[in-house]
Amino acid sequence: MKQVFNTSLAVMLAFILSTSAVWMNPGNTYAATVNVEAKSAILVDADSGKILFEKEADLTLPPASMTKMMTEYLVMEAIQKGSISWDTTTQISQYAYDISANANFSGVGLKMNKDYTVEELYKAMAINSDNATTITLAELIAGTEAEFVKMMNEKAKEMGLPDYEFVNSTGLNNSHLGDNYPEGTAPDATNMLSARSSALLAYHLINDYPESLDISSQPTAEFDGQTITNWNWMIPDMPGALSQFGYDGVDGLKTGYTELAGNTFTGTAEQDGQRFIAVVMKTDSRASRFQQTAKLFDYGFQKFQEQTLYEAGYQLEGESEIEVAKGKEDQVSVETNTDLQTLVKNGEDDQYSIEYNLSEDQLDEDGKLVAPIEKGAKVGSASLVYNGEESYDNLLSENQNSVDLVTTGAVEKSSWFMLMIGGVGEFFSDIFTGAVDMVKSWF
Repeated sequence: MKQVFNTSLAVMLAFILSTSAVWMNPGNTYAATVNVEAKSAILVDADSGKILFEKEADLTLPPASMTKMMTEYLVMEAIQKGSISWDTTTQISQYAYDISANANFSGVGLKMNKDYTVEELYKAMAINSDNATTITLAELIAGTEAEFVKMMNEKAKEMGLPDYEFVNSTGLNNSHLGDNYPEGTAPDATNMLSARSSALLAYHLINDYPESLDISSQPTAEFDGQTITNWNWMIPDMPGALSQFGYDGVDGLKTGYTELAGNTFTGTAEQDGQRFIAVVMKTDSRASRFQQTAKLFDYGFQKFQEQTLYEAGYQLEGESEIEVAKGKEDQVSVETNTDLQTLVKNGEDDQYSIEYNLSEDQLDEDGKLVAPIEKGAKVGSASLVYNGEESYDNLLSENQNSVDLVTTGAVEKSSWFMLMIGGVGEFFSDIFTGAVDMVKSWF
């Protein structure tokens, strides 16, 4: 009986362990490596878009003030296009004043009939997450917040955000706006984003407009005679007790909170030339959103390193010679034109291989390159292939781990005489083959 009991216990323990593994690992091994206490989360390489960690990243949730990242992008774009400048001045509307005067929204206290520069308004929005300054910028750029919301959704589509709905510029619920909710949206509507979309929005903001980090990285700033404090407590050198949340290299990006959204955060940090973007949504508290983000950054910086896996000039054994038609040579060699590199998790160096992809539009019907061919001509691409157990998707549609495949030498076109001789040879070869086939058919 004792042996039966021990065997049954062992079987039961094995079952519990196996079911626990399934529960913790629905489709990837992330849960076994990082325990992120958030409803949804994602960690991304800010250079290539490679996704290193995700947890329910496609859940569409209210982003709260993370919405302002899109407003920031459109302000930067307007400055780049020259429609406004940092020195452009504007006054606030009654709508913006009513939002600013509402103590529930903890604004910077805007004044009517006062000129504010775009730079002042942007800093209050990016650093202090001010809602009224955000509305003022939206109205300055588009005339009305309703027209600005159209711009937000159009830009989201252009960026390829997979899950989004923008209904206002701030991230507040429309119900907070009273009768001022943007025309064309519902009075009880709210902005919606997935963690994946938030990460992609942040990717575009910091890559298209890296100067945005010069502002989002400021712990404090002066606005209209008062000191405003950044809601991103992970920035190093935050004042007082907030400094306990500081994380080396953090210089952005945007916090968010409403009762509906909970505590959210899109953060970015750079160390030794490596930058990550992390998003957490629906964490338990303001402090927790930074603690969970720190876990993601630790995972990225401690477990991954940029590595060159195949150097420029690499030739894949057995596939480095491509047949050539109508040339003085029958073949040409190909090689990679630049290094193939990626973020590699510790211990996974041998989990990558390389594959060639020839451009079909450069091949004839027999799959050959056609002379003349110049040295260094691009004939296709070489891509990294991951063969390990984890799943590394990419925020971007195109393969970022791909380089050009180029010829190592030139192949001149064969003379007309040699092409003719070759054609005659093929002609008689076809006749001979046809005759043989015909004779065979007699028997």
